[in-house]
Amino acid sequence: MNRRDFLKTGVLAGASILALPYQAKGDNKKPAINSYREIGKTGLKMSDISLGTGKAPHPSIILRAIDRGINYIDTAPDYGDSEEKLGKALKRIKRERVIIATKFCRHGSYPKHLLLGSKKKDYIDVVEGSLRRLGTDYIDICFVHAMGSVSKDRQEELKRLLDEEMLSAADTLKRDGKIRFLAVSSHGPHNMEELMYEAVKSNHFDIIMTAFNFMKFPRLPDVLREAHRRGIGVIAMKTLAGAKDMEIKPGEEPFEVAALKWVLKHREISGLVITMKSIKEIDLYLQASGQPFTARDKRVLDRYARLYARQYCRTGCGECEYGCPKGIPIATTLRYRMYYEDYGMEKNAILAYNQLNSKADQCLSCSEPGCESRCPYGLRVREMLLSAHEMLTLTA
Repeated sequence: MNRRDFLKTGVLAGASILALPYQAKGDNKKPAINSYREIGKTGLKMSDISLGTGKAPHPSIILRAIDRGINYIDTAPDYGDSEEKLGKALKRIKRERVIIATKFCRHGSYPKHLLLGSKKKDYIDVVEGSLRRLGTDYIDICFVHAMGSVSKDRQEELKRLLDEEMLSAADTLKRDGKIRFLAVSSHGPHNMEELMYEAVKSNHFDIIMTAFNFMKFPRLPDVLREAHRRGIGVIAMKTLAGAKDMEIKPGEEPFEVAALKWVLKHREISGLVITMKSIKEIDLYLQASGQPFTARDKRVLDRYARLYARQYCRTGCGECEYGCPKGIPIATTLRYRMYYEDYGMEKNAILAYNQLNSKADQCLSCSEPGCESRCPYGLRVREMLLSAHEMLTLTA
């Protein structure tokens, strides 16, 4: 099947689940949220494990998650029809039951971040669009999204982070009761720790959301501690370190449960956001809620690291790109590969990759890949990029 046929079947598959029922009463035998944590000084408390909608789940799945105790839902205008589906779910519950977080983005397929040079009106307009799609009159948290992904230049991204047009728009939206709190997020690949630290120091942001898992980011704990000290909420994403499949040995917990427990053992973390596309995933991830990280969990993570350390591109690193003469966005390409291969987000990944200006097919003519000599983790970057290009390219 070529990629165009795949995209068509993706649409049909989405239509086929419209009849999924929603059961209003929770099943006490099923895993549920056991812990809620304060989000900095906002006065809000979020479920320690919360719902991401990068691949928009059916409204019935959203309602099942809420029924299990999840009260924080992360969405964005450029997550396809995520906001629309969430809006349908919100019609079935009391609005104050959930915390809704969205982004300063245009509507459409990812990525549609507002770039430096956007005007105050642009920021206000995208929030107005989100309010319409969500069917609500306020958004709890609005993020300046994906710092470090638009430019390698730290100063350029710092300007976007502290853009006066954005800050003025946020003040107006807060005054009008349309957003409650301003936040910023980053999964790199460039200057993630530095940009998050600047956000924390600026005193403009109530919350930061950052990639965080057991396999990366040596400087990030200092940022998290400073945010916590200042009363800034910290939300984790990209928590499964690539989400590769791993066989469970007798007596072991699932890798996913161990990985989420590792994130939540850090007291600076207000909670984590993870995409849940099915009831099966809700059942799996919620096993970690309110549970301690144990020596047995560490053994599971150690085994995962031994298996996949040389296959996992650390989101937020980006070191390889400084060795590429073709200017290929290597880390972004490999992140889309992860979305396709490990996250079950095939359509999203294909659409996002095909928006890139520079593609990985140029690696075919590269005889001395500087990306590999720059990679601090010893990844076979060229091979991974060619594989990514093959799986993500639309064919005629």
